[in-house]
Amino acid sequence: MKQLALELARITEASAIASAEWIGRRNAEAADAAAVDVMRQGFNNLDIDGTIVIGEGERDKAPMLFIGEKVGKGSDTIKVDIAVDPLEGTSSVAYGRPEAMCVMAVAQSGELLAAPDVYMKKIAVGPKCRGVIDINASVKENICAVADALGKLPKNITVMVLDRERHLPLIEAIVATGAKVHTFSDGDVSACMATCEPDSGIDLYLGIGGAPEGVLAAAALRCMGGEIQGQLCWINDDEKERLDAAGYTDLDRVYRTRDLASGDEIFFVATAVTDGAALNGVRYLGNNRISTDTIVMRTSSGTIRRISAVHDLNKKDLSTI
Repeated sequence: MKQLALELARITEASAIASAEWIGRRNAEAADAAAVDVMRQGFNNLDIDGTIVIGEGERDKAPMLFIGEKVGKGSDTIKVDIAVDPLEGTSSVAYGRPEAMCVMAVAQSGELLAAPDVYMKKIAVGPKCRGVIDINASVKENICAVADALGKLPKNITVMVLDRERHLPLIEAIVATGAKVHTFSDGDVSACMATCEPDSGIDLYLGIGGAPEGVLAAAALRCMGGEIQGQLCWINDDEKERLDAAGYTDLDRVYRTRDLASGDEIFFVATAVTDGAALNGVRYLGNNRISTDTIVMRTSSGTIRRISAVHDLNKKDLSTI
């Protein structure tokens, strides 16, 4: 498994370069399709027997990287489960906004929750606040617990919340405690990761986002020492149908970090497409040279690597990065 890290990074790098062609061009679908196509080609070259457990959706709705799809060379190679978001933040790419990235998590078979494509109520914190949060507690109780753990006053706590109308009551509850709210347009995974980055200024993540992103965030936080809790939920009738079909009937169940990503050998890899708090976006350097910024993390060793690379596309194409 150890040798997989660089190979996975090459795939997210190539996917990021492909989708970066669409930054600011107001076409989110084309940006996503570019990332998906290159990522799928990359998996074809890996010496793994992989199964997509978090992907682009059901087989009848996604031509590639659909849930249950087999990737890699197969046969007697390493058997793994893969969670992917080929382009987290498609709208961010389309409109030139920050925090878009190509993301994946890889673990041994059965160690990533095969969450259906529904919503999840989430709370996430960094290492210093691990063990003090409770998704069933009030907003005030969680903010005060985080403040105590960090040695801050509640008014100095900054909470990350996805900018959606459904979160207006949540934002009001946060503001009522005196805490600060930082909203973002897209990118649940990077928002959860921000709680673990000392220089981000983010202390707590709250809100309802995608369940698949919850699994990816859990993989990242396992590597970074943070904590996430989630509860599956639905907003539209078709999401309830998906939950019922997948057998998820206990919507009171709290999924903790290890419930979402249980393995002791998990790789998390992300390459930025647009600039973010932790990573720089794709840069065009001239003469067909492009730079990328990638984070590669591994649970078993606790290693967090940042790979800044320059790719000369005069000497190679995206399939050989």
